[in-house]
Amino acid sequence: MHYYLWNGPEALASIRYMEQVMTAKNSPHTLVSYFEYFERYVAAALARYFHGVDTIIDLPAWKHPAFGGRQLNTAETIVICCALAPHLQAGFYDRIIQQYLPDGGEFASIGGVKGSNTRYMLPTGDTALFLLAGDDAAEREPYFSLFSTSHWFWKEGVLWLETVKEGEPRCSGRLILSPEILELLLEGKQHAPAFGPEFPAKQLETAQHWDDLVLNASTIEQLNDVRAWLHYHERALKDPVLARKAKPGYRALFYGSSGTGKTLAATLLGKELRREVYRIDLSMVVSKYIGETEKNLEKIFTKAMHRNWILFFDEADSLFGKRSSVQSSNDKYANQEVSYLLQRVEDFPGLVILATNYKSNIDAAFLRRFNAIIEFPLPETEERVLLWQKAMPADIRIDDTVNLAQLAAKYPVSGATINQVVYYAALQYYHRRLPAITQELLIAGVQRELRKEDKLLR
Repeated sequence: MHYYLWNGPEALASIRYMEQVMTAKNSPHTLVSYFEYFERYVAAALARYFHGVDTIIDLPAWKHPAFGGRQLNTAETIVICCALAPHLQAGFYDRIIQQYLPDGGEFASIGGVKGSNTRYMLPTGDTALFLLAGDDAAEREPYFSLFSTSHWFWKEGVLWLETVKEGEPRCSGRLILSPEILELLLEGKQHAPAFGPEFPAKQLETAQHWDDLVLNASTIEQLNDVRAWLHYHERALKDPVLARKAKPGYRALFYGSSGTGKTLAATLLGKELRREVYRIDLSMVVSKYIGETEKNLEKIFTKAMHRNWILFFDEADSLFGKRSSVQSSNDKYANQEVSYLLQRVEDFPGLVILATNYKSNIDAAFLRRFNAIIEFPLPETEERVLLWQKAMPADIRIDDTVNLAQLAAKYPVSGATINQVVYYAALQYYHRRLPAITQELLIAGVQRELRKEDKLLR
């Protein structure tokens, strides 16, 4: 493919410079330098249109981490640059066009629209087509596929055309670059989305490791199945048979009493694979208004679609509970909500984890579609001994009276409760200036926790 640029020795020097820029480590400086080159390219396209200047040169393609290691072809490079230009420089296109229309006037061939918050031109699909092929309809035809749902721009959520009103030309829609791609191009990294109504989910992080999670052998074995999927599903899907028959994504149900490690296990799965884990804030998702819950969830699924996130729904039975027989319009819409969730979770290409205290509260239609249903039972005596041992502080003296085996045998509590008890004892140690943590202090801590749950043992 060929593109029209300016004449003279400056062209060759700029081409060599651009090749260096395209392969350099991304930074705002190299990006700005590249767009100095791109500005000349746009000016050359206008010079061809207005003055018939017809210099032909090959434009190098672009490879950048933002595109997942993919090398853009020349047409894709132009489209990305076209969309990115106004983010780098306000009035980018207006300033160049003004050189060819110094007295003002319309230049409809290049497309473009004014934004609600801008006074300058924002590029549309027509703008990209003009830069690719001028105003020749026959030359434009091969490039329409760049804006189709079959192109990887759309499939991977990189770039798309803004929806236009019915009857208007589709390519008159504004070119939209994914906010995440913009961050990678402009800053070299992606920021965690801000928690709020537009993204009702919080990132889960932990300083703990797998060794801190004490579980029975059956639970560990099933968690290893999830880890196997996270590590190897991409490799497995390269097999043509598996690619045709395997469903996208992985769905797991964690169930068991509070404090048994469900949230920690989900967080550690993300930590191991360096994937962000987001816990959905159901208080901001669930709405009494018809259709609002689905809209709130769609924001999360859309945002997460191409980010390799792990989505964690805690207390999931409030969203994924059993459908009831339809006796009123409320029942009808509640069932529709569950049906929507069922389809959305099944279509999500990443890992979705639902957590609940009671497996029986989850709708059977979901249960049939889970890849893994993992129980997190209360720890047995031997496991509680290990939890007590791992929870004891490293820099505080432990009295000789402390008998962890006795505590484990007498109090059937969860790992989270044990951690709370030890933390309570440590605070008391400092506050009361005690010589050591004693058995009596640990027992007082256990009773304090049990009293909160109305489970105090005599």
